[in-house]
Amino acid sequence: MSKLYVIRHCAARGQAPEAPLTAQGTQQAEWLTEFFSTQNVDHIISSPFERAIQSITPFSQVTGIPIVKDERLKERVLSNENLEDWLEKLKVTFEDMELRYNGGESSKDAMNRIIGLFAEIIKSDMKTSIIVTHGNLLSLALKYYDSSFGFEDWKKLSNPDIYLLQFDGDQVIIKHLLGDLELKY
Repeated sequence: MSKLYVIRHCAARGQAPEAPLTAQGTQQAEWLTEFFSTQNVDHIISSPFERAIQSITPFSQVTGIPIVKDERLKERVLSNENLEDWLEKLKVTFEDMELRYNGGESSKDAMNRIIGLFAEIIKSDMKTSIIVTHGNLLSLALKYYDSSFGFEDWKKLSNPDIYLLQFDGDQVIIKHLLGDLELKY
């Protein structure tokens, strides 16, 4: 059985790729280190964005497990234009998975890139992996395995958020871990 802990990054100072964690986000990263200290993790893969890397760096430093950066985990670009009604446009992309705004990526394309990474991990000898990504991409991965996961669920995600996906043959069990825990920092 393969386990994937999929994390939405900790609180950050913006959306740019180089945006760092806030002071609160740094405390959250320390909390993640404590949370994962009891897990036997084989592998860490992160979005190359600074906020994702900083979210898991303390755990990597404590365990000595290197962080592998993977472009497939970077945040989805909805459009290369400034969309004043971006939230409404994002909502529509949960319903029309093929919809693509100017310079952007469709939900289906973004979903395919993260699911492709998951498939590679599952085929490997890694039993337990931590994957650090962004809210929209995490939502699309969850939607792939549970079609009822949608825009309203995306809106409820926290920074950080943690989902455990357990793969046993063709069966996938999804557990929302952070929703069941009290985050203390």
